[in-house]
Amino acid sequence: MEKIYDLIIIGGGPGGLSAGIYAGRSRLDTLLIEKERAGGQIVTTEDVENYPGAMKDATGPALVDRMVEQAEGFGVKQVIDTVISVNLDNKIKIIKGQKGEYKCKSIIISSGAKPRPMGISGEKEFAGKGISYCATCDAPFFEGFDVYVIGGGDSAVEEAIYISKFARKVTIVHRRDKLRAAKSIQEKAFKNEKIDFMWDTIVEEIKGEGIVEEMILKNKKTGENVVVRANEEDGTFGIFVFIGYIPQTDLFKDVINMDDRGYIITDENMHTNIDGVFAVGDCRVKSLRQVVTACADGAIAATQAEKYIEDNFEE
Repeated sequence: MEKIYDLIIIGGGPGGLSAGIYAGRSRLDTLLIEKERAGGQIVTTEDVENYPGAMKDATGPALVDRMVEQAEGFGVKQVIDTVISVNLDNKIKIIKGQKGEYKCKSIIISSGAKPRPMGISGEKEFAGKGISYCATCDAPFFEGFDVYVIGGGDSAVEEAIYISKFARKVTIVHRRDKLRAAKSIQEKAFKNEKIDFMWDTIVEEIKGEGIVEEMILKNKKTGENVVVRANEEDGTFGIFVFIGYIPQTDLFKDVINMDDRGYIITDENMHTNIDGVFAVGDCRVKSLRQVVTACADGAIAATQAEKYIEDNFEE
């Protein structure tokens, strides 16, 4: 007899793992498909201070390992595969991966979103070693240091204001001659004595020995290069990049309702526009993308998936 799972979770970040824990605990026959290592963006975070109840000095990888262990303990099966297509037209959903085909009664999409990178030399090498894409996560680690925020939209300016609570000085580096953020947000930034601005400027390269020590900037109008070096006493400085996110939702375009940025639209119970299909975590429309909110999404979605199966499939 062909295998049909109760639930398949696409993506093994905190939202997907949380969904797996709740689904497995409810005795749903659950499969989690992850294209690489489980954990999503959190595995790149060395310190996790703001997750409730996390042990002191907890790391992202350690937190994910515990989640994986919990999911496995509740019987959740896991497979490493890259999903290449989905068929959501019928009650039994079909997921095609590079390694095989999977069928299920319900699906939770936890495909995540990736910060849009600058695409410059040194960026990959120093991610998590001076370069961050999350102020809520990492701003406290730069207390008393100089910080450079890259970007000029709402997120960049709001996060710069937040970072200024910790940093000695924050410099917003923007490629244009004026901010794109809402006027009310701009006004707060301009009034903040700890925030400076570098206009018409882009980042060319980031250097250092193990941590960020130097950044090369270029003025787009004059062509002049400016070299930013770490204060000798500090030894490093922070670079926070806020030039947008890229939701990992291409598989579901023209199938599931999304906003104009490609984020999946759900209701408060994680339902998409397709019965039996739910979305959680960073891939869906939401106001805060953190581990704690992803886990909450996963718990809700798994509970809703259980209810959907009970209501739509007879034993």
